[in-house]
Amino acid sequence: MKEYLLPTRVVGGAKIENEDTLFRSKGLYATINYSVEDRKNYLKMEGVGSFIILDFGKEMNGGIRMITNFIRQDSCRIRIRFGESLGEVNANIKEKNASNVHGPRDFETLICSYADVTMGQTGFRFVRIDILEEKYIYFKNIFCVNNIFSKKAIYTYQGADKRIAEIFAVAKRTVDLCAAEGYVWDGVKRDRLLWVGDLAPEVMALTSIYGRLYVVERSLDLAKKLAPSPKFMNDIYTYSMWWIIILADYYKEFVCKEYVKKHIPYLVELLDLLDGLVDEKGDLNREIRYLVDWPTKDSVDELVGVRVIFLMAINGAAYLLNAFGLSTDKVMRIKEKLLKRDLIVLEKKQVIALKYFATGQLTDEEYNKLIDGGVKGFSTFMSYYILSAIASRDEKLAIELMKEYYGAMLDRGATTFWEDFNIDWLEGSGRIDEFDDTKKDLHGDYGAHCYVGFRHSLCHGWSAGVVKFIKEHCRN
Repeated sequence: MKEYLLPTRVVGGAKIENEDTLFRSKGLYATINYSVEDRKNYLKMEGVGSFIILDFGKEMNGGIRMITNFIRQDSCRIRIRFGESLGEVNANIKEKNASNVHGPRDFETLICSYADVTMGQTGFRFVRIDILEEKYIYFKNIFCVNNIFSKKAIYTYQGADKRIAEIFAVAKRTVDLCAAEGYVWDGVKRDRLLWVGDLAPEVMALTSIYGRLYVVERSLDLAKKLAPSPKFMNDIYTYSMWWIIILADYYKEFVCKEYVKKHIPYLVELLDLLDGLVDEKGDLNREIRYLVDWPTKDSVDELVGVRVIFLMAINGAAYLLNAFGLSTDKVMRIKEKLLKRDLIVLEKKQVIALKYFATGQLTDEEYNKLIDGGVKGFSTFMSYYILSAIASRDEKLAIELMKEYYGAMLDRGATTFWEDFNIDWLEGSGRIDEFDDTKKDLHGDYGAHCYVGFRHSLCHGWSAGVVKFIKEHCRN
C-alpha cells in the first residue's frame, strides 16, 4: 500500500518562511498561483544556506513527493538527505559511515517550477533539503511517499499492558515496511535484499499477524531460485539451513502440501550438500562462509552456534521427509555426525537459546547464563529464541526482559526496531530524534561489524521475531 503523509514537525531550518503551511495538504497536484497573497500559503526557501529539516514522525519506506510553485529562473539545484535519525540526516557522506548503499539517500538534483516530482527510495524518518543556488523556491507541499504492507490481521495484541502493546505495534510496523515491495527484505534503508537467515524471524512475525502469506512463499521461492545446487543461499551455508527451518515451520503451521511439495526435490539435493559439511569425526567445514548472528561472529561459541542451527535444520528436514513419505536415513546419519561433538556453550545467550530449540534441553547452568546480567548480550535477530528459552523456566521474567530490551529502544525514539541493539550503548547517549551535543550519538557513534555508525539499519525485519513471543506468552 502507498501512503502520502505530511510532516509532523519542522525540526530546524534557516532562511525559510511559512514552514507551518507544510502541515496541511493543499492537494496532490501542482497549481499556478501568481499572487503574492497566495504564496503566503507555501513554504519559501531562498538562497545558499537555506535549509529545512522535516520529521515525518515514524520510520518510512520510500521517498518524498515535492510539489512546487514558482521558482526564480524556473529551476534550482537542491540537495536532499534522508535519515533514520537526526544525526544521519545532517551528516555528510563518509561522516560516521553515512553512505549511499542500496539506495541513494544523499544527493543533489534539479527541481523546477510547478513540478510534481517524487524522489528517493530508502528507509527514513527525517528529510533535509538544502538550496544550492541564489534562487528562491515556493513549495506547495512536501509529502512522504510510504510503501507499507497492508492486509487484515488475524492477531493483534489487545492486552492491558501498554508497554507490550507499543512493542507489538512497533515490531509490526518494522516487518510491514520490510514486506512492502513484494518480497521480504531485511531492512528498508539497508539491506534492501532477501537474506534467508534474516527471513526466519520475519516469517515468524508475519505469519503470527497475518497467517499464510504469498509474500513469504514468494520470498522462499526466490531464495531457492537464486541458489541452484550446489550453491548455498546468499553464499552462507547456515542460510540454506535457515531456509529448511523456515519451510518446516511453515508446513507445520499451515500444512500447505502443494506449496511445500514442489520444494522437496531441492531439499533432497540440499541435504547432500549439507552432508559434506560435517566429516565422520563430527568436525564442521570452516572454509565456506557461515554466520550465526553478528554479535556471535568470531566468538568462542560461533561454531557451536553453527552446529545447533545445523541440528535445527536437520530436525526440520526429517519432519518434512516424514510428512511426504520419504526416507530419513540420510538426515539421521548427518545428525549422528553432528552429535559426535559436545554442545558446550561458554557465553553467548543466543547460542544457548538455539541449542534449546535444537535439543529441547536447557540445563540449570545454561539457564543461569541466559538470565545473568539481564538483557546484556541480547540480540535483536535472536530475540524470539532467547526470550522463549527463558520463558520455558520463568515466563514472567522473560516478559519483563522483553519490555526492558525493546522498551529501551522505544525510550530513545525508535519507531521501528533495529539491526542490533546493545544495552551498553545507552550510557552517555541521547535520543535518535533530538539534538544534544553533550551526549554521544546513539546512531552514529555505535554499531559493529558491517553496521558501524550511520550504516546501522534502524528498521530491520529480523528484530520483529518478538511478535511471535508476544503472541505465545502475553495474554490478551
